[in-house]
Amino acid sequence: MAEARRIVVKVGSSSLTTAEGGLDADRVDALVDVLAKSRSGGEKEIVLVSSGAIAAGLAPLGLRRRPKDLARQQAAASVGQGLLVARYTASFARYGVRVGQVLLTSDDMARRAHHRNASRTLDQLLAMGALPVVNENDTVATDEIRFGDNDRLAALVAHLVHADLLVLLSDVDGLYDGDPAKPGSSRISEVRGPADIAHVKIGSAGKAGVGTGGMVTKVEAAGIAAAAGIPVVLTSAVHAADALAARDTGTYFHRTGRRSADRLLWLQHASTPQGALTLDDGAVKAVVEGRKSLLPAGIAAVEGEFGAGDPVELRDATGRAIARGLVNFDAKEIPQLIGRSTRELARELGPAYEREVVHRDDLVLLRP
Repeated sequence: MAEARRIVVKVGSSSLTTAEGGLDADRVDALVDVLAKSRSGGEKEIVLVSSGAIAAGLAPLGLRRRPKDLARQQAAASVGQGLLVARYTASFARYGVRVGQVLLTSDDMARRAHHRNASRTLDQLLAMGALPVVNENDTVATDEIRFGDNDRLAALVAHLVHADLLVLLSDVDGLYDGDPAKPGSSRISEVRGPADIAHVKIGSAGKAGVGTGGMVTKVEAAGIAAAAGIPVVLTSAVHAADALAARDTGTYFHRTGRRSADRLLWLQHASTPQGALTLDDGAVKAVVEGRKSLLPAGIAAVEGEFGAGDPVELRDATGRAIARGLVNFDAKEIPQLIGRSTRELARELGPAYEREVVHRDDLVLLRP
């Protein structure tokens, strides 16, 4: 932690706003104080993933709680995002720090051109001394292309910018082995793998009603980042300074894996399958145990409407999802390929059909 140079910090709505909606200027300034001082020596780079746009737009629009329908959420985000960035801009200006706004949807992680552009923008902002403030683009995101919560977005952004550390800030000072509000519950100081917290009952979003996540999404995000080789600190916003100074605070999630290709991390954790392919037993074994590509001969059935390049789910004969992959053919083409060899297809349909339906480099396993 002490050696981490590039750090992604995620802060939730409940740490920035009141329960009634609207930004709490004192809370924002307190967070900015910590972040600005942490990067003041020039040794650390900070990327801030900030929730709060929808919550900030509630009060100005006369809404008491976060609306459930997407249209009103987008309206609140449209009003609140400007207020949120204006507040950050003014607060960081006290330290002479420029802020750059970056709004993303899950689609931006899916499309390679968008993905590269987002990566270049973030790298350039950091190179020019600005502090990127990242949020989901709630005003245009649909249900199908939403991250769903900024915890997962933060884990993917940490991977995108090659971060050395991810800090998840909440209104609770770590992960507990029980309800932290009840006597007898203890903070879990370290997590070395999923087995360490398999017994823990993890709560969802809090009572304030301004956020979407809760502890469950933070633990899931920590797992995503840790599996991609990025350690994680989960603590409360009031202990942000301790986390950035590598002092003992919150819950520390150790790395459990190594960095993988960006598109594979998106494919596993942020993509929405547009259809499904059912595999025969031989193909399941080849994909899962042999880490092989999926060939037409191993497909038993197809469902859904998708185009070449879309994510699809790979299922076994029982309907269990075993993998996700980027498919090389349109859904309407696949019925004529089912159960046939690539050599046979090439002779009948041309050389373009002598290839995998899903290449192993564009495939992630969902189960070991």
